[in-house]
Amino acid sequence: MAAEEVRVLPAQRRRIIDANDGTPTLSTDQAFLPLTRRRPAGAPRPAGRRPVWQREYVRTIAVSDAVSALLAALLGWAVRFGDTPLHATGLSGLSVAWTMVLLPPVWITSMLLFRAYEPRFLAVGSEEFQRVLLAGTTVVAFVGTASWALQLEIARGFVVVALPAAGVLTVVSRLAVRHYLHTRRAAGECMQSTLVAGHPEAVASLVRQVRRQTDHGLRVDAACTPGGRSTQELQELGVPVLGSLEEVAAVAGELDVDVVATLTCPELDGPVLRRLGWELESTRADLVVAPALTDVGGPRVVIRPVSGLPLLHVDRPELRGIRHVGKTLLDRGSAALGLLALSPLFILMAVLIKLDSPGPVFFRQRRVGRDGTEFTMVKFRSMVVDAEQRLIDLRQASEGNGLLFKMKRDPRVTRTGAFLRRYSLDELPQLFNVLSGSMSLVGPRPPLPSEVAQYGQDLRRRLLVKPGLTGLWQVSGRSDLDLDESTRLDLQYVENWSPAFDLMILAKTVRAVLGGRGAY
Repeated sequence: MAAEEVRVLPAQRRRIIDANDGTPTLSTDQAFLPLTRRRPAGAPRPAGRRPVWQREYVRTIAVSDAVSALLAALLGWAVRFGDTPLHATGLSGLSVAWTMVLLPPVWITSMLLFRAYEPRFLAVGSEEFQRVLLAGTTVVAFVGTASWALQLEIARGFVVVALPAAGVLTVVSRLAVRHYLHTRRAAGECMQSTLVAGHPEAVASLVRQVRRQTDHGLRVDAACTPGGRSTQELQELGVPVLGSLEEVAAVAGELDVDVVATLTCPELDGPVLRRLGWELESTRADLVVAPALTDVGGPRVVIRPVSGLPLLHVDRPELRGIRHVGKTLLDRGSAALGLLALSPLFILMAVLIKLDSPGPVFFRQRRVGRDGTEFTMVKFRSMVVDAEQRLIDLRQASEGNGLLFKMKRDPRVTRTGAFLRRYSLDELPQLFNVLSGSMSLVGPRPPLPSEVAQYGQDLRRRLLVKPGLTGLWQVSGRSDLDLDESTRLDLQYVENWSPAFDLMILAKTVRAVLGGRGAY
């Protein structure tokens, strides 16, 4: 990584000199910003030039795509011809050999045409894989059409095996590279330097959110606010205010940032944003505009141009319908198979619980489900039998999020219970609730009736869907989350549910459970 360089904005320097009666004393909090790139003073700044790590990331996935296509071609050959030498395969083998040679460059070209290497589609979200799917489908159509039009003797068995395998290997390799990038971002590397423009309160809220989710790769280095005003909150977050909203482009150019993020405020209206976009064309900064509507997923938001205005059309959340019927069928079928497969583990856990402390194997508790209907939730008992009575004495020591009692070292938890909780094994009997239809595999956390009694209007939206065995709260920190963050994640799930969203959460649950973060 390049050596750090400290650069001071001329406008900011003037302010500090004036504030000190002409004495050029510089304040670290307001005037300095450490940068991780070095550019000689006066040197031209290449517009659109990407960071080194980003160019390396694109090259890596391009190489992995080519290797995936080549491996898929070799697999297709092995399935079609086995150990048969090339000279014994005839014209069919010769055409397949040419296809093997041409498949990697054709595969890469198709990815380029469908913009599967554009940085804005990479590393986060599902857009990258949608483009990979479209590119792969196009290659299949191209090979089929070319084979028919040119009367090529391409073995159908080869095509049926090689092309789908290329798609699967491409997705898997990209997921592996993405995971490696996310690991580096969690360590503070491979981040995009970001300048945020907006009111200080909104800037602080955005800073906290991007720091919670490092996968997106945004690192807020500075801010511009109305009148260049800072607040105690921004200072505590370590975000210097280096200019006013009129100086956004100048600050972005001086700091050579990767992203300029503007937040909703009256000062940044349509004409101002348009001019800001023009001014940023001479820099390499991408302009992103954060709408006032938050926690609404991409599939629900469509840009609808009306009289030259890009209006956001927001679809209603899908709370009923045929896809929810499919979710229910999948839930119950998966729960039945899971209970059958895990029955030996259930017996082992029951024996350990009985040997560790007296009392029943299962713990039953009333919880609130969809539309406010109460049900009995089943878990493996992880505490002593008089845990509810002891709770009165421990209430003041709660480390939970306000509505929920939690302690990292709860004296009521048994030795076996601590192990079960760490790896969420105590939650497995909830598969019985999923099988009965009172819960889902994925959903908000099932609340207690006492919690629901304290719900406001926003929190009651959690009750529009079934509670889940796992959910966004499970994969985002569990008991480490505060009340606001837990609420936001549950509402985000309710507003943006989709089958793909469920699959993503289930995949992340495995990593969260093995890691054990927030489990107590």
